[in-house]
Amino acid sequence: MLRALVRFVLVLVVVVAAAAFFFGYRWGGAHFGRTASEPAVRTERPVGTTGGQADQTRERARAAGAEIGEKVAVGTEKAAETIDEARLTAKVKSKMALDDTLDGSRVHVSTDDNVVTLTGTVINETQHTRALTLARETAGVAMVVDHLSTGIN
Repeated sequence: MLRALVRFVLVLVVVVAAAAFFFGYRWGGAHFGRTASEPAVRTERPVGTTGGQADQTRERARAAGAEIGEKVAVGTEKAAETIDEARLTAKVKSKMALDDTLDGSRVHVSTDDNVVTLTGTVINETQHTRALTLARETAGVAMVVDHLSTGIN
């Protein structure tokens, strides 16, 4: 008898739990989120009939787009100049590194608008002349600024 009563109570609990689950019963009565019966919140805006606001918005978007396009073009041009200067610096530096008569490890090369500046130290006057010659012979170099010192430091 006791065994049958326990079985009956257990089956009853399982049936009630399953029914609560399938019918959407929420334990504790808490509401999560909106239900479908609640209306959505709307903000009222006047509807334009002349198209003036749309035209103004379109013109502002065009002006902003033109401004952004101009900034991108200027940035691209600066990036291209920087890449050209780096390319020229690398060409001069590699010529000096590959030259057997010149110790180019203590020579710094910088470029600004096709003007190459050499700074640092060379061992003797022969290396000084060779460094200037290599820089001047590099294609794309307009002028060489000499800030090299001669002697071992």
